[in-house]
Parts: sequence; C-alpha cells; structure tokens
Amino acid sequence: MSAVQRVPSGVLVAVQFGLILALVGAARWPVPQLAWPPTLFLLALAVVLGVWTLGYNRLGNFNIRPELRRGARLITGGPYRHIRHPMYTSVLLGVGALVVADARPWRIALLVALLVVLILKAAREEQYLRAAFPEYAAYAARTWRFVPFVY
Repeated sequence: MSAVQRVPSGVLVAVQFGLILALVGAARWPVPQLAWPPTLFLLALAVVLGVWTLGYNRLGNFNIRPELRRGARLITGGPYRHIRHPMYTSVLLGVGALVVADARPWRIALLVALLVVLILKAAREEQYLRAAFPEYAAYAARTWRFVPFVY
C-alpha cells in the first residue's frame, strides 16, 4: 500500500473542500472578470455538466468519499458515457473559472493542488469500482477520466 493509499479518505475530502473554500473565499469579490466571456463559459459548462451528472447519478448513489455506498450502481450513461468523473470535472471547471477571473499565482497553485487531490480521490474510487463491478475495467478502457480526448 502506497503512502497516498494510507491517507484516510476523509482527509482527502477535507483537503478538497478546504481548497475549494480557499479559492472561493479568497476571490476578490465582486470578481470584475466574472462577466468576462471565458469565465462565463467555464461557469456555464460547470453548471450544465453538474446538473447533467446529477440527472444520471442520483444523490443516493454517489458519495463525496471515494468509498462506494451500499447498493451502489455503476452509471455509464449521460456524461459518464464520455468521462468517468464528471462531477470532479464540474468542480474543476467552476473553481477554475474563478481562478481565470483572478489568476494570481498562488490561486493557480491552489487549483493545481485541487486537481492533484481529485486525481488521488478518483484513483482510489476506481479501485473500489473495479472490485465491485467486473465490467468497470472495460468501461474505464473506453472512457476518459476527467476531460475527453485529454485525460
């Protein structure tokens, strides 16, 4: 077991939400560039992807922790047809929009740290999914983790 795998999942979740709060809370409010087209585009994409994801993976099926809920179902439709972790992508897009609007170097570093935490959570979650669902390996082989055609 690697050092990362020994990190309790609650710690990963706490760091994730701590980074999100730091990025949102440290934004210069009101954010002057929030109405800037690239920022609006990223925010709109985050909302659309998040709502679409919730339409396919209901609240009772997913968990903010990497562990699967009892009776979890493998979802492969909707946004999951293209990416395995659309909610993580939605979070990155939404917080990324705030960083684009206020791109101080330390905020970019916090966004990169959030990306690393979400990659670690996704990797752990995928271990559980592979163990619970024999078809997950084939699904993972044909889909992207966060961004179609990129990663």
